[in-house]
Amino acid sequence: MTETGMTGKVLVTGAAGFIGRATVHALSEAGWQVRAATRDPSKIEASERVEPVAMGDLGDEIDWAPLLDGVSHVVHLAGLAHAPGVLDEETYMRINAAPVGKLADAAKGRVERIVFISTTRTQAGLSIDEPVNEALSPQPTDSYGRSKLEGERLLIESGVPYTILRPTVIYGPHMKGNLASLATMAKTPMPLPFQALTNKRSLLGLDSLVSAILLTLTSEAALNETFVVADTEPVTVGEMIAAIRAGLGRKPNLVSIPEGALRRVLHSFGRGGDWDRISGNFVVDSAKLRGIGWEPATSSTEGIEAAIRTEGALTTL
Repeated sequence: MTETGMTGKVLVTGAAGFIGRATVHALSEAGWQVRAATRDPSKIEASERVEPVAMGDLGDEIDWAPLLDGVSHVVHLAGLAHAPGVLDEETYMRINAAPVGKLADAAKGRVERIVFISTTRTQAGLSIDEPVNEALSPQPTDSYGRSKLEGERLLIESGVPYTILRPTVIYGPHMKGNLASLATMAKTPMPLPFQALTNKRSLLGLDSLVSAILLTLTSEAALNETFVVADTEPVTVGEMIAAIRAGLGRKPNLVSIPEGALRRVLHSFGRGGDWDRISGNFVVDSAKLRGIGWEPATSSTEGIEAAIRTEGALTTL
């Protein structure tokens, strides 16, 4: 619902993705009419409030006019996910940045707001020892982060009303990326040597991100603002593994190996990249977003445990 108790029609790009499906469902449940745009609309179930539509590849020229026809708001989720070493910078810019500017130009004067889902990777690399908040000067370290930051710039400069959300790593049923790799490891019965790691990393539940999208879509306090988004308390790698195993009905089964020894072992097996991904701090402070009324749906440990349980239930259906 909007702040005035009304709902409108919202275009959701990337509607068939991990975040998109949850967003479409939540918006329709809240009373919005949803135009769910994806390359393959057969992946979206049509309903009284959900209109699946075909959207071209972001790497090609897209005619935004018919997608925006009759739309009051936009949630832009479509884009390339983070894939280290797989794609070059030009590809990221062509798909994650340029279409944002073209969408914004087409939407100017037609929509009340675009909510753009960016990333905390616009602000830092794999780890950073200071808190990540909106005051931190953006220092992206890879093509993905730079392309998302450029998309933000194009949106802001277009003059269309906007809200930018920068979520951290997202968990939920059938999660992807680094958390999925960690979950695969945690699902094995073997003891894992991460008890001694004390560094903290912020995560974000899928439901919590979706609630942030719904809030900022119409909140006057969110107009033309940028927000980082994360669960309130960061967690250690050991706590992540314990939560995954709790969701499987198992004990944590963690053992303690000194950090230096663990680093040497991983590097000796050619897994230095894994060490880089888990060993540093990345703590996100979402006080600004909480200040306008948002709260995460759950803690990270409770949310991960629930996601794994749901994933198991879905797998057995």
